[in-house]
Amino acid sequence: MTTASAPYAVAAAPGPPVTPADAVVRPRPVPDPALRVFLLHHAAGSHLAYADWVAHFPDDWEVCLFEAPGRGRVAPLPPLRTAADLAGFFIEATTGLLDTPFVLFGHSMGALVAYETAAQLGTRGLPQPRWLGVSACEAPYDAIPGEGAGGEALHRMPAGRLRAALRALGGIPETVLADDDVWALFEARVRADFSVVETWEPRTAASEIRPPLSLFGGQDDPVVHRDDLLEWADGAEEHLGQHFFPGGHFYFEGQSAAVVGQLVRDIRTAITGVA
Repeated sequence: MTTASAPYAVAAAPGPPVTPADAVVRPRPVPDPALRVFLLHHAAGSHLAYADWVAHFPDDWEVCLFEAPGRGRVAPLPPLRTAADLAGFFIEATTGLLDTPFVLFGHSMGALVAYETAAQLGTRGLPQPRWLGVSACEAPYDAIPGEGAGGEALHRMPAGRLRAALRALGGIPETVLADDDVWALFEARVRADFSVVETWEPRTAASEIRPPLSLFGGQDDPVVHRDDLLEWADGAEEHLGQHFFPGGHFYFEGQSAAVVGQLVRDIRTAITGVA
């Protein structure tokens, strides 16, 4: 799972102590929302990947952008290296926000974390999402740790080879990869995020997805092939369908209105049972 060309958030300015709650960015707070929509970003990305999505959701839905530790407002917090830890952090960060009906959508690494979050919520007896949206992520069943070029995990590569591998994958601005000082600001979180992806293993041999599931992907995604995405449906109690858009791994860039429009339609179907 590669990274996007969306803006890169840098360290937060000095201020009050940072808490997990700071990881939830609410660009448009809604009093007593009808629904909360949590959007989880990709590896080495930030909540800014979804910055232009917010305006396309219904006015009475509150959009919450999750920021993994090590960037943006939660830059002082150490990056987390496993999907289980990142999902646990998400649950801690959203304490007090899950009393309203909510849904989860994740792209690439974010999809894996959303799936793990739903599983942990069920294990803890906490409210479940009303819908789960999975975007550009291989199905987790019978998963094996991912590997980079030459069969070597990206998160364990020496710095030089890692930067070369990321340059080949695309998605990270050359200004980040070429400048030693800039790279130093991002290396720890890049390694942590790829560790989340590459070390994750299924919770059980037959993991089940209880919320209604929708799948999203790019028609020409070179990272996650169509069949690997569609395998998510094998573990879903209710599969609402799949939606492929023109483009690659980051198909939503430049067409956020169309993508969000489909999200909204699927979420309404999941909640009302009417297509």
